[in-house]
Amino acid sequence: MAIAPGDTLPEVTLTRMGDAGPEPVELKSLTAGRKVVIFAVPGAFTPTCSMAHVPSFIRTKDGFDAKGVDEIICVSVNDPFVMKAWGEATGATEAGLTLLADAESAFTTAIGMNFDAPPAGLIARSKRYAMYAEDGVVKVLQLEESPGTCEISGGESLLETI
Repeated sequence: MAIAPGDTLPEVTLTRMGDAGPEPVELKSLTAGRKVVIFAVPGAFTPTCSMAHVPSFIRTKDGFDAKGVDEIICVSVNDPFVMKAWGEATGATEAGLTLLADAESAFTTAIGMNFDAPPAGLIARSKRYAMYAEDGVVKVLQLEESPGTCEISGGESLLETI
């Protein structure tokens, strides 16, 4: 069953690249007492993710800051090395977005957002969505019907909703 507004985010560990290499990030610690946006993409370096989804949150970061959002987090079922390179390539890192790897699809599966698309080479990937959470509780969830579209999960749409 997929996560829904009112649900608490699961206690999982994601990964990011630190100065000394990959480092664990406890989602509970990251979201405790904070307002966060989490958006997920099917894969780093894929067309819609790179040309539409990430840029939408770069464009709207100031608007989210104005609404008191503490952090914008992008999650993908990729390794932390890929996420670091993708953050640099898209300008997401420079813009202040946080890119976290869900390499084992633990978070994605725990919230029921996993899918497979073998013809595209996507196995155990994340559906495309955006959510707003306060203190680890989901307040808004906007899920795309198709992983190839970025409409209701884009930064502008989520910003307007919250």
